[in-house]
Amino acid sequence: MRRTDPGEGHGPVRYGPPLPGDGLPVLPELSAVLAAAAGRADALPVGGAPALLEAACGYWTRRGLPCGPDQVAAGPGAPALLLALTAALAGDGADVLVPRPCAAWWAPYARLLGRPVFHVPTPPESGGVPDPYALLETIRRVRAEGGDPRLLVLSVADDPTATVTPPELLHETVEAATAEGLHLVSDETWRDTVHAPHETVLLSPAEMWPDQVTVVTDLSGALLPPGWPAAVARFPATDGGRHLHARVLDILTALGARIAAPVAAAAGYALDEPPPVTERREATVRLHARVAAAAHAAVVAAGALARPPQAGRHLYVDLGPLREPLAAQGVGDAQELEELLTARLGMPAPGGHRFGDDLGALRVRLATGPLLGGTDEERTECLTSPAPLELPHVRRALISLRSAFDDLRDDAQRWEPPR
Repeated sequence: MRRTDPGEGHGPVRYGPPLPGDGLPVLPELSAVLAAAAGRADALPVGGAPALLEAACGYWTRRGLPCGPDQVAAGPGAPALLLALTAALAGDGADVLVPRPCAAWWAPYARLLGRPVFHVPTPPESGGVPDPYALLETIRRVRAEGGDPRLLVLSVADDPTATVTPPELLHETVEAATAEGLHLVSDETWRDTVHAPHETVLLSPAEMWPDQVTVVTDLSGALLPPGWPAAVARFPATDGGRHLHARVLDILTALGARIAAPVAAAAGYALDEPPPVTERREATVRLHARVAAAAHAAVVAAGALARPPQAGRHLYVDLGPLREPLAAQGVGDAQELEELLTARLGMPAPGGHRFGDDLGALRVRLATGPLLGGTDEERTECLTSPAPLELPHVRRALISLRSAFDDLRDDAQRWEPPR
């Protein structure tokens, strides 16, 4: 069975690819709010000040997940919240389950606590949520070996695959997990970056089983720059949820995990979703959707495999069909593929092994942010242009991407035996 052994990973910090940024200058209104709060010298309470918690409640209520401030906690980024949740839910000997592949930052927090992590395959149509039958089989085998699976982390709008889980599949998986007594942490960082929101149905597991799901949202997904760490968590409105909330606050207190006052002010403003924030978010999503679709077309035309991106600012590419020509260039696994493509593309191309995929699988995550240009002026022009793909710097970036993958395709054709 595939798992991360609790004895592994204790030592040097591994390279962890960051969340794909939007590549755009900071929204001026956000900068103004942060600057206005920069003179505050007092530390905010652990878990967030009342104004920030109220803003988070409003944000979730508008998405069909009503809650009160006593169900919410804020922290300096989703990793801090996931660490606290993992310690609270699985720190006493329980096991953690995650999809394969999954966000690069999920598993390290369980390893840090010495907990085994079991990777469960996702179905062909989408990532982020385990196949329900594979999940039940994994739970059965872990228990047969003396384990105690108690926590499942999943994501309906996924990093790294950029897919959105169909509601039917999500329902089956959540039903299977909750019937087996697992608590779910739903990472909904990318829920506001769906490329076609009027055509794509996105449901939160908390809408289906509210008593057994904690929702975590990192605001760098759609509301804040990645350099301003802030995230919020929504807990179930049950006795168990209140106990978990209190325990998480204890752990955040022990870690000193507070949001800086200026960042908290900007986070509260963004969570209130005033027009400047919503207009920028919608424009950013449209821009990255167009660029992601063009990047997807380029890699598929070269013979690679990739699910059409549905959310986020990235796509997940499988170069398995090009294995022979890649082997001729000394590329036999995801680490070597990462090194080759990072050098050829001039942008990060983290391999699938960073996301819990098999090292031998030739997969990489590509971000769309680096394709928007090299200066703030070029990136701003992308945001305001009615035809961003026609801008010279975007065209050059896409041509470079297409050329790199076309070279791999041409190498593959030279390797084909004569007919």
